Amino acid sequence: MSLLSATLNRVKPSPTVAMTQLAAEMRAAGRDVIGLSAGEPDFDTPENIREAGKRAIDVGHTRYTAVDGIPELKDAICAKFARDNGLTYTPSQVTVGTGGKQVLYNALMATLNPGDEVIIPAPYWVSYPDMVLLAGGTPVIVSCPIETAFKMTPEALEAAITPRTRWLIFNSPSNPTGAGYGRAELKALTDVLMRHPHVWVLTDDMYEHIAFDDFTFCTPAEVEPGLYDRTLTMNGVSKAYAMTGWRIGYAAGPDKLIGGMRKLQSQSTSNPSSISQWAAVEALSGPQDFLAPNAALFQGRRDGVLAALNACPGITCPVPDGAFYVYPSIAGCIGKTSAGGAAITDDEAFCMALLEEQEVAVVFGAAFGLSPHFRVSYAASDTQLTEACARIRTFCEGLR
Repeated sequence: MSLLSATLNRVKPSPTVAMTQLAAEMRAAGRDVIGLSAGEPDFDTPENIREAGKRAIDVGHTRYTAVDGIPELKDAICAKFARDNGLTYTPSQVTVGTGGKQVLYNALMATLNPGDEVIIPAPYWVSYPDMVLLAGGTPVIVSCPIETAFKMTPEALEAAITPRTRWLIFNSPSNPTGAGYGRAELKALTDVLMRHPHVWVLTDDMYEHIAFDDFTFCTPAEVEPGLYDRTLTMNGVSKAYAMTGWRIGYAAGPDKLIGGMRKLQSQSTSNPSSISQWAAVEALSGPQDFLAPNAALFQGRRDGVLAALNACPGITCPVPDGAFYVYPSIAGCIGKTSAGGAAITDDEAFCMALLEEQEVAVVFGAAFGLSPHFRVSYAASDTQLTEACARIRTFCEGLR
């Protein structure tokens, strides 16, 4: 009799976590590895937010809280949605979890039955399909290739919907591509959804405040108010506020759904960290003036990485609208052999050979559901990015 459940056997470990861990192990062994695999800002949490966390400790906010968030944080989240997205919610429609990942997991676990389908545009964040599988559902992957700028077309969405469809998971700007849907593009998708009232929308808006050039963020329930009653709008403080380790995600949606998620959380983790919740109150309610300069900093890094990667033989790198990733194609590298003798049969082979021969850690495209690509996180210093891109170019120039 197997110790591990059949449910667990349906999923795999996170490839992004695995690559980051491998890079850390190589550094610990003395290798000069540059890690561009982790999806987190490289600067510190703003001082006012750190101070709010310290105050929470000093005044004794260190006990259990309500299962899915303190009232003060729920009020701050309602105010954020009204301020930034034109969406009106009451605290009873809000849930707070231990990171956005738990919020997404709770939503899927609370709603999916065997046979239910979840539409996931690819490239996708690595955890979406596995969370659907854990919840007993069936991921329906919709390929969104480089020719469509990594975006799902209305026609592709329409073709993917069946009577069994329960959710569409929607992420913009995207991890891993940085592709963002403008208002007109999103309206075309929501028009499709309005024709299928049994399909709900689960958004991942984590990169809302990291937007570039003339791209303006918008979210489905904002663009199409008719979807308000069947949309869970998820966000968090991890990326924009450099609070990845604080582990606070949140979402707002219909009372019945939020109640189901609350029940599930009460029997799993219970409340998120009380200290982190008070820091998140300050993040959402305090000064927001650092968001635009931080986005500008990321945009500068994006431009430098784009120029460097597009100068590499065999690589084509589209321009992202936001987030802090690029997702270059390596179609011109497949079928070649590296200077170290590695056969580049696919994007995983490319990334493993790049790590071994040039000591640059990136994540292979198959992990995100679309090959042959790899993901670079440019949430790193200019010095690291310049050196990493130079190593990638050396690697590509050595392919034969």
